[in-house]
Amino acid sequence: MEDILANIYTSALIGKIVYLAVVVGIALLVQRVIVRGLKRALDAAGVPKASIFVNIVRAVIWAFALLAVLQPVFGVQPTAFVAALGVTSVVISFGLQDTVSNIVAGLGLMMGRVVRPGDQVTVGGFTGEVVDVTWRSTMVRDKGGKVEVIPNSVLNKTALTRETAWSVTDCPVEFYVEQGSDLDAVTLEVQRLAGESCGPALVPDFSTEVLFDGLGPLGIHGTAHLHLVAGSNYSAQADALVRALSRAPWIARPASGVAEAAANAHATN
Repeated sequence: MEDILANIYTSALIGKIVYLAVVVGIALLVQRVIVRGLKRALDAAGVPKASIFVNIVRAVIWAFALLAVLQPVFGVQPTAFVAALGVTSVVISFGLQDTVSNIVAGLGLMMGRVVRPGDQVTVGGFTGEVVDVTWRSTMVRDKGGKVEVIPNSVLNKTALTRETAWSVTDCPVEFYVEQGSDLDAVTLEVQRLAGESCGPALVPDFSTEVLFDGLGPLGIHGTAHLHLVAGSNYSAQADALVRALSRAPWIARPASGVAEAAANAHATN
């Protein structure tokens, strides 16, 4: 009798294991097919792809898989489980309030196309490229490789500036020109020097702008706006141009007394 009961128990256990394995296998297959189709649908609809959409779909698939195995494998009625989950979710929601807020905010940001992977943005003084929008946070990476993780709920309430291609590639280099210099000739010379010293790193779509915006004891203040390709070392390219400009005859070289006075005035300000 005991052998018969043991065989029945073993057969039932094997049946449950097989059923569980089949459900898991189907869930994995469905997840793969739906996620792949979702990415194609997002592309066709012009909605940016981000992990938040994929993660939500995966969570729904596995939630249904769990409900499918509750009764046959664990002997738990799905309706009772859902009812109990509904009661406990009220208690849990207080502890997961921030998480729920981040999920809702993330969906709002993506569906409203406020941010999307690849955008260049400035948030709270931090400028960089949006790497991904997850269920909890948005990751922004600056030119130096530093990644800022911003909670979606915070990003949803913070002023965000979407940068243009001009501002993203801009590398300003300041200099002073002697008063009385031909500024048109200086502009052409700065552009030539920029091409020679930084040529391979310059973006072909933008020319080097040279702007003059003030007069002072050091001379005429100018700024050369280099536009550098992604991955360029901005400090190294600025250094190369400054070295080239320092040899130009029209660069302001004030007397020591004037330079000291200007430095003191700058320190005071």
